[in-house]
Amino acid sequence: MGNAYTTSQSTGYTGSTPGRTRFVQSYAKINLTLDVLGRRADGFHELVTLMQTLDIYDTICVSEIEEPRVEITCSRPELSTAENLIVRAVQAVRQRLSLEHGFVIEHQKRVPVAAGLGGGSSNAAATLLLLKEGWNLPLSMVDLHEIAAALGSDVPFFLSGGLALCEGRGERITPLAPHWPQAMRWLILLKPAISVSTALVFRNLSPADYSDGASSRKIQDALAHKSNFQLSDLHNSLQRGVLERYPEVAQAREGMLRAGAAHVFLSGSGPTLFAPFAQLSNTSQVYQQLLAQGYEVYLTRAIYPQGTEASFF
Repeated sequence: MGNAYTTSQSTGYTGSTPGRTRFVQSYAKINLTLDVLGRRADGFHELVTLMQTLDIYDTICVSEIEEPRVEITCSRPELSTAENLIVRAVQAVRQRLSLEHGFVIEHQKRVPVAAGLGGGSSNAAATLLLLKEGWNLPLSMVDLHEIAAALGSDVPFFLSGGLALCEGRGERITPLAPHWPQAMRWLILLKPAISVSTALVFRNLSPADYSDGASSRKIQDALAHKSNFQLSDLHNSLQRGVLERYPEVAQAREGMLRAGAAHVFLSGSGPTLFAPFAQLSNTSQVYQQLLAQGYEVYLTRAIYPQGTEASFF
């Protein structure tokens, strides 16, 4: 499928060259399915999940400077900190390669924050690939995956994007052929006006929420054979707990169903919900109703990023 954030060219890396600038797009994702198999000895949970990148993205601009510092300016000021995963990704590369020069980053944020859409993880992966390819840094894909896994469970997925089966903490990636069902040609995302703690959601799982992963593997098999499946078969082990503990999410789900969505699912640990549609006409009607009710909604589609995703200046 190619990388989710590839560049059309690279130049020989010769050290600090102030003024060199790169732009890259950083795509969101949804969890089509999410099966939690159980708790691991290291405290994390064993997962089997199908993830797909979406046509919603942040834009990241990276410029090289002589000074040994990294700074970021984000369109959401609260993200202009050293804890931004973009900064952490840059610092990880600088440390690994003992780079003496620094970078100034500009981050245009469009993907909702703390929404179950992988925005921060995507930002980190996009930045890693941009640094490698835009500056021709001596980093293999094995190196990138090691850095990505250390930054977060979802970051390795975004190094390739598209459609993939992710296992373990999410770091074991099996890319799947770019096939997306007709019944899900269009997607409405609704982000309730709350934040959900991923750690708390996982901590509150009960043994009854665990599964054997059969749901994800059934959908994986259907996609691999380009056969149909029932949308009602899509499963997220976290959905029950989130709907019970966060009434705003449950109310938003009911609102989507009343507006005309036949199926509504939680993405990741939420709180974002998604509803699939086959036809744009139906999608638009539901989208407009939800928009009129004051919800934060997005009309989008699955995307398989390939080719030139970065601009050089």
